[in-house]
Amino acid sequence: MNASVHASAVQADLDTLAPQDGVHSLLRMAVGSDVLSVPIAGVREILQVTRLTPLPRTPAFVRGVMNLRGSVVPVIDLSVRLHGPATQIGRRSCIVVVESRGAVSEADADDPDASDALVVVGLLVDAVYEVFDTTPGEIEPVPALGTSVDGSYLQGMTRTRGEVIGILALERVLAHRELSGLISHHQPH
Repeated sequence: MNASVHASAVQADLDTLAPQDGVHSLLRMAVGSDVLSVPIAGVREILQVTRLTPLPRTPAFVRGVMNLRGSVVPVIDLSVRLHGPATQIGRRSCIVVVESRGAVSEADADDPDASDALVVVGLLVDAVYEVFDTTPGEIEPVPALGTSVDGSYLQGMTRTRGEVIGILALERVLAHRELSGLISHHQPH
């Protein structure tokens, strides 16, 4: 992706973050050693970690599936998905059930079915802290260097409580074609 295409994609991400009233809410959470956030508009609910049914022959980021009021929901270890260590389930660990519409990986850009797909997934995280508000003026583009999370999985950076926090681009983290490809090409050891 060339720089001008990347710059316009970043601006489009920042534009989609801002709601009509100029303030939007983000959920601040711990993912490994990082503090990240997701737009609260994409969060369905936050649950305690309960029994997960493991799926055979899947990559490490797929922790299994859970039953959510009769629906089967896959659970992804967000730390592993972002190329970090596996989450050690502890007292504060939880599953953030999110939904995302559309997949904007380069491979998915030309697939009209992928862009309309609603994906509901549980994200296993180390802890959830709070919901905080920010304005579009407080959101900055992702720097080319200096983030421990791959910049392609972030749609911007903001600050709260003296911390710089990445804002996850759920549509990229949960890109259907990419996840399906990773799962289908996984070779168990």
